[in-house]
Amino acid sequence: MNIREMALSAKKAALHLAACDPELKNRALEQIAQTLEQNKEVIIRANQEDLNRSEQEHLAAPLLKRLKFDEVKLADVVAGIRSLIKLEDPVGKTKLATELDQGLELYRVTCPIGVIGIIFESRPDALVQISTLCLKSGNSVLLKGGSEASATNRILTDLIIQATEKAGLPTGWIHLLETRADVNEMLKLDQYIDLIIPRGSNEFVRYIMDNSRIPVMGHADGICHCYVDADADLEMAVRIAVDSKTQYIAVCNAAETLLVHREAALEYLPLLKQAMDEKQVELFGCPKTQAIIDIQPATEKDWQTEYLDYKLAIKVVEDLDEAIEHINHYGSGHTDTIITQNRSHAEKFMNLVDSGNVFWNCSTRFSDGFRYGFGAEVGISTGKLHARGPVGLEGLVSYKYKLVGNGHLVEDYALKKRSFNHKTLKKDCPV
Repeated sequence: MNIREMALSAKKAALHLAACDPELKNRALEQIAQTLEQNKEVIIRANQEDLNRSEQEHLAAPLLKRLKFDEVKLADVVAGIRSLIKLEDPVGKTKLATELDQGLELYRVTCPIGVIGIIFESRPDALVQISTLCLKSGNSVLLKGGSEASATNRILTDLIIQATEKAGLPTGWIHLLETRADVNEMLKLDQYIDLIIPRGSNEFVRYIMDNSRIPVMGHADGICHCYVDADADLEMAVRIAVDSKTQYIAVCNAAETLLVHREAALEYLPLLKQAMDEKQVELFGCPKTQAIIDIQPATEKDWQTEYLDYKLAIKVVEDLDEAIEHINHYGSGHTDTIITQNRSHAEKFMNLVDSGNVFWNCSTRFSDGFRYGFGAEVGISTGKLHARGPVGLEGLVSYKYKLVGNGHLVEDYALKKRSFNHKTLKKDCPV
């Protein structure tokens, strides 16, 4: 089956999937969870094949860590699926109800987007999270994972197809793309595909946007910041910075730059260095930072780099305003946190930092669809239209307007025989 045939198949399946009963979708999700558990050894064997090949090709250590799909990660994705089952179905929810006139009622009701093409990195667990979110929200999906995870992605897709066909879902709702040529072909299919979600660098997302008429929900770099304010609890600030940087380095919500108020720097930076040395984090700093702790110099490039590694750039700033300015200039609009005991400083930071996720006194690593209670996520949207931040179920639905009348004609209103009252209703759409 070529890409056009896959897209057409997905389009047809999407029309049926949009009308699927929530219980059927949940049974299919449970069937996926059970099928993955029953085929644990097969999945891990395929993943080991990918790991062995990638090690021989000298894939970078952070990417190898992302690629690994062991029993722990399998248990996590299965738990995520069962968490997703418990969430309310996002389709068919009445978001607005208005009586335009007596007997003429308008409803805005959520519906699936349709067919979504998603291009993601080397994490096989992302394939399961993305496909199950699409299923729950009633969308068909075309998936393109990293080539380094090809064997794992194939077996996972095959098992998901097997499970959902057994549960009674329409066939063709999920397809796996294999090559870059497949992606380029997919970008041309705007008559079948309703949305593209690329997960990768700014350059990659820009390439997708420049080469397709299909709407794009961009998930680009994760250049995340921790800002330690003059009024921070310094021990808390050390713990948060360490967790943000090292809890899991190969992810987009790990901190890459630490900003420190000049009044806190003299006491805080030595404490931070000791903690980061224990985690074997390589530090780079501005001249003011280097005057306090012995680390390598930071360059302009460091403020623009998503390391995904045990590396952290540090800058001493004059005040909160400079921290906000730095983040809005160099950040990627992903996740940024302030550590402070000053509520007004936190409020200013959270209002003025232009990112999808802004935190106060907690780790950037909380920026995650599963941790937010969304079940999982298809990615973090750093744009501002339709969905922003972790994109879970609500970010994968659109809406349609349903108008219910009883022989109503526009001519009656044009001739002033009838008039609108536009009264808000508190009821769900009856159809």
